[in-house]
Amino acid sequence: MNNDKNELPEIGVVASNAISIDKELLVGEALMRQLRGRAPIINDPLLEEYIQDLGNRLVAQADNAKFPFKFFPIGNNDINAFAFYGGHIGIHTGLIVQADNESELASVVAHEIAHVTQRHLARSMESRQKTSPLQLVSMLGGVLLAMADPEAGIAAISASQAAGAQASINYTRSNEKEADRVGIEVLAHAGYDPSAASTFFGKLAAKYRHQSKPPAFLLTHPLPESRIADARARQAIYPRVQIPPSLSFHLIKARIQARYTGIRTYDSSYFQAMLDNAEHPVIQKAAQYGLALTLLDTEQPDKARPIIDKLLRDDPENLFYLDTFTDIALAQKRHHDAVEVLTEHSLKQPRNRVLALNLANALIKDGQHDDAVRIIKDYLLVNPEHLLSYQLLSEAYGESRQMLEMHQAKAEVYALIAAYPRAIDELQTAYNFTADSALEKQRIRARIEQMRDADTRLRNL
Repeated sequence: MNNDKNELPEIGVVASNAISIDKELLVGEALMRQLRGRAPIINDPLLEEYIQDLGNRLVAQADNAKFPFKFFPIGNNDINAFAFYGGHIGIHTGLIVQADNESELASVVAHEIAHVTQRHLARSMESRQKTSPLQLVSMLGGVLLAMADPEAGIAAISASQAAGAQASINYTRSNEKEADRVGIEVLAHAGYDPSAASTFFGKLAAKYRHQSKPPAFLLTHPLPESRIADARARQAIYPRVQIPPSLSFHLIKARIQARYTGIRTYDSSYFQAMLDNAEHPVIQKAAQYGLALTLLDTEQPDKARPIIDKLLRDDPENLFYLDTFTDIALAQKRHHDAVEVLTEHSLKQPRNRVLALNLANALIKDGQHDDAVRIIKDYLLVNPEHLLSYQLLSEAYGESRQMLEMHQAKAEVYALIAAYPRAIDELQTAYNFTADSALEKQRIRARIEQMRDADTRLRNL
């Protein structure tokens, strides 16, 4: 570790006494539940795993990480990323599409991590030390929603609330300078190209300098020439590195272009042209993968299958290819083939979210509901607030006519999006299926009380 970092403590660490770590975690979790229910968060295990792995690689090089970070994808074509209390960082799909390489994407994520580790939001609350955690949730929820989905967010907050709340989440010039410095340091120590920060920021600033509507990232993180020049000077401290193209980055970018932008130009002809012009093997594979996805999503699984089969022969452990192989097999009603292949790979990587949830889905389609339930519950032990897992659990129970368990699983889905009245309704329905089980009745009553308490806290904001 660099000795300089021990001699001069970061400003954010020594100055932040306004909000405790416990309070920050409480606010962050409450805000995350609101966003799950109202923001366009993408529940895609591959996309989740990619950005969490990228984020973890960066956090591992950051000082003052006080809690586990949670990275989540936002389905929005705008170029943006944002951080909030408790180490939650949202990454727009538009940011990934606009980045030319993984280092550029990582430079933005590292910048957001720095805002959290330096506790810039906590420092902004120094003038509001008497603010309760739930008041913070009420004040900031609409602003965060606006950052994730502008139309929905603007509707969620009044004009009078907006100014005060936005002021609480905006970063000062000194915050941005500190996040630039810490972010570039983290970027370099994580093995990425430190020049990517100034390259990407400069590219954005030049592209949108004369446009009336710049991307959200430039509005929340202004980039005057002085900041870009400072970033260039700081990157000179570190040696230049030549980093080969990341296959995972280019595959996730192709996946987003094919499935999540809603832009028609990213169709099979786009990926075919990309394949025809690609020289680097990584770009060729990403083009093939994107082509297979577009063929599958336009109900042409027979054409997509040979492409994925070839990619899998060359790289049999690749989760991107295994995921699409599963989708193709299910589309062709080859449920058992999908189960067989995924079971083999799951033995090598137990509790991997991509393999586990794909296998659970394939088992449900194959009528093996009890095995699907076992796998989902096992995964929930290590990731207890995973929305898609509870949705699959509810489906598995519903398909097997286990009504008590189905309604309990649905209740947890609603709780994760802070829809507590609907969660309570599901539990009350589940109560009707308890038969003579006194233990189940007691569990449901206790869970209903927990839901009511949570709902009351939100209503009393």
